[in-house]
Amino acid sequence: MTIASLIDTPSELTDSSSSKTAIVLMTRIRLARNLAGTAFPGWAKSAQREEIFETCRAAVAGTAPMKRSLNATIAELSELERQILVERHLISRELSGAKAGAGLVISKDQAYSVMINEEDHLRLQVLRSGFQLKKAWNSITELDSALEEQLDYAFSPQLGYLTACPTNLGTGMRASAMMHLPALVIAGQMEKVVRAVNQLGMVVRGLFGEGSDASGSIFQISNQTTLGEAEEEIIKRLGSVLNTIIEHELNAREKLMEADAGKLFDKMGRAYGILQHSHLLSSGEAMNLLSLIRLGIDLGIYPEASRAVVDRLFIEAQPGHLQHAQKGEFEPGQRDLLRAARLRGEFANFARPDFPFMNDGKN
Repeated sequence: MTIASLIDTPSELTDSSSSKTAIVLMTRIRLARNLAGTAFPGWAKSAQREEIFETCRAAVAGTAPMKRSLNATIAELSELERQILVERHLISRELSGAKAGAGLVISKDQAYSVMINEEDHLRLQVLRSGFQLKKAWNSITELDSALEEQLDYAFSPQLGYLTACPTNLGTGMRASAMMHLPALVIAGQMEKVVRAVNQLGMVVRGLFGEGSDASGSIFQISNQTTLGEAEEEIIKRLGSVLNTIIEHELNAREKLMEADAGKLFDKMGRAYGILQHSHLLSSGEAMNLLSLIRLGIDLGIYPEASRAVVDRLFIEAQPGHLQHAQKGEFEPGQRDLLRAARLRGEFANFARPDFPFMNDGKN
């Protein structure tokens, strides 16, 4: 499979016909693994990295989920192609800028992705749309077990799986969910949620992980500790935290509606108008406007069928996807023009908002 065909193949994250759910957009589980008796990527010489890459690539490409997969070195991909893979959460920003001997294997449906010689020799990842922690865990366990039959993992009976970073030691697992939390953001409660989540051994990051902002009120919540706790327990605890956050988001939406529904509807209506008529839109502004439309879908202002369209646009409004669609590379100002034009086209036939009858600012 080529990178061009992979980019143009619909996935759970980009296919407008995919089933999407409110609040939890995506579930992801990642495992960090290294080969025994071999220098970690940061310490390995170029020749060692190349050898490790070929060994790992052959093993990964031979597993059942990776039949007809894309497998390539980072050097074989253009900067734009790497950016698109980052925007689809298939590789990390670190891998996109990695040195010789780094690469990837991605399944045709883009549910499975394996990064080779990023921080660790192997970063296995499974993505599922919606709230599907158990399904994602079952899928990645099968892939991990298949690879462990072929590769000698670095493992300690006392410490578990050995990793380049001590924070991944033990299970080597990061389980996460990408959550849409606009009401908590509007109500100014996200800082409190972040503090509470941190105290429970979880971490909150932005749309593209560590160091990124939460464009579109989208946050990634994941486990922080990997040592001294079984994978199933980590997933169970994360699931409990996610359900609590969902409850807080729903309560925040209810309170916003009770306090001043007119103000909330005004935000949604303005977002609709700007998306239909604007001629300049940055990535961040587009994400925030789409977030308000998605909140309107959850509240019944727009039809449920529109959810998949908005979720697709969260990805396709990103710089890499925008440039790929236009078959060129453009400066930020030009991208803002192209993004606005693309969204105007999408919203030209988008369902009009159906606001309930308002009386004295209340519904």
